[in-house]
Amino acid sequence: MNTSVVSSSPWLGDIQWNSEGLVPVIAQDATSGRVLMFAWMNREALAQTAASGEAVYWSRSRRRLWRKGESSGHVQRVRELRLDCDGDVLLLQIEQLGGIACHTGRESCFYSVLREGQWVPVDPVLKDPEDIYG
Repeated sequence: MNTSVVSSSPWLGDIQWNSEGLVPVIAQDATSGRVLMFAWMNREALAQTAASGEAVYWSRSRRRLWRKGESSGHVQRVRELRLDCDGDVLLLQIEQLGGIACHTGRESCFYSVLREGQWVPVDPVLKDPEDIYG
């Protein structure tokens, strides 16, 4: 994959990167429309995502690129990349391999609902994280 060609592409200049050189990204299931997760991308992550067709994010905690599924196998195949009207948020419409986007073993990272002043997990764990990550 030649990311240098993509990373110098003019379309990357249309994005309003924040002061850290990042843009927020929402990953949405292309079939169901369910929001699966939120993450960040830097220029290189977005260039690699566009070139490979698989989601690559910037891990702020690890300070490195993070290929979704690199340890879990739950790769996100990108069907479409969208930029919002202000140019400062990306939407990835994806196919989530394995049906699990969250490190907790759930379909979505948005599995808790506010009920009577408390966050209540309402989505089931589909696979024990110990079985995913070891």
